[in-house]
Amino acid sequence: MKIDATDRAILAALQGDGRMTNVELAERVHLSESACLRRVRLLEDNGVIERYTMLVSPAAVGINGNVFAEITLNSQKQEDLDAFEAAVRAVPEVMECYLVTGEYDYLLRVVARDTVDYERIHHEHLTRLPGVARVKTSFTLRTVAKKTELPLRLA
Repeated sequence: MKIDATDRAILAALQGDGRMTNVELAERVHLSESACLRRVRLLEDNGVIERYTMLVSPAAVGINGNVFAEITLNSQKQEDLDAFEAAVRAVPEVMECYLVTGEYDYLLRVVARDTVDYERIHHEHLTRLPGVARVKTSFTLRTVAKKTELPLRLA
């Protein structure tokens, strides 16, 4: 799908407030309500808009820590990667998992209440994932930047 300036304006507005009404959105991007709705549906149907969601404040629900775990596997055979990836998806505290290049195989962002909670996650989940040879952990001290909106000028 070719994304034009109007589509980018729609996406930028919805990234900032996914709950805005079609009437508000149409006014903001200078389209009629029907044209705006048609474009939004097209963006949804083509997978440009994956889903709508809301963000929960981690601190408000007692989740005070972000932990990054570098995971090294025993093997990089495709079946071993597949087994690890299927298992890591089932760990609720793993918020993100990336297959990466470099010194380790996967980078995980894990949330925990505190260091004691992370120790539980490490013991009960991370070290028991299929094929794990090594887990190297870094605790965050403070969040400096955290974005949910993609820079659409790159699109």
